[in-house]
Amino acid sequence: MAALTLPQLGLGTYRMNGAVCRAAVESALALGYRHIDTGQMYGNEAEVGDGLAASGLDRNTYFLTGKVCHALATPAEARTALEETLRRLRTDRLDLCLLHWPRAGLNIPGILEMLTRARQDGLTRQIGVANFPLRLLRMAVEEIGAPIDCDQVEYHVLLDQTPLLTYLRAHAMTLIAHVPLAQGRLADHPDLARIAARHGATPAQVALKWLLDQDSVAAIPKAARAVSQRENLQSLDLVLDDDDRAAIAALPKNQRFVNPPFAPVWD
Repeated sequence: MAALTLPQLGLGTYRMNGAVCRAAVESALALGYRHIDTGQMYGNEAEVGDGLAASGLDRNTYFLTGKVCHALATPAEARTALEETLRRLRTDRLDLCLLHWPRAGLNIPGILEMLTRARQDGLTRQIGVANFPLRLLRMAVEEIGAPIDCDQVEYHVLLDQTPLLTYLRAHAMTLIAHVPLAQGRLADHPDLARIAARHGATPAQVALKWLLDQDSVAAIPKAARAVSQRENLQSLDLVLDDDDRAAIAALPKNQRFVNPPFAPVWD
């Protein structure tokens, strides 16, 4: 399986809607972002499509991730929804399409088979899953045999994902970190602030760079304002040292913040 090739830092759009969402996408692309992430359950695909169109960029110059909603009952419904996603985004294909959540009772084999066919039909270049704990990722890869390229999961300095990341690396897959700033909680984290002060950076930049320094890891922080988008991009220029990494390693790694009622049992 070929490794997923995507810009390591992207723009997440969860809980962005209307004119704010459109402006955020357009701003991010103008600043140099080339990876935009959305999903059917976000209810903002049309606005994301508006922002993409307003940017004037050629479709081949940016990476677009979409997600099939876990609430869809059948593979046929999911296929129809994917085609509607493409219409709302004003594109003929996604670069990456994910099965969003492994809801209990969901026909995971059927949905992944549908995504595999969609890839063969050119509706998406690559496929993956989101919020799959290791046991379900193993099932998808080893039992179902789906050609998965990534797992998008919660990952940040306060949550360990070593077993999952080890498996993904062993199978040439990518971990895409959503809520990489722990839903804003890391913006004023005191330990990160001490590291940031030494580098003339922000705590959020430290948290992002810690992720982006890791092999097979990408991140999609949500940022509606251009100033935040620019700061996130500037994290790529930050150089963390061994003392910084040791301080981050000492932080608690058991704090999960995304755990809706339909979430799986976490490994």
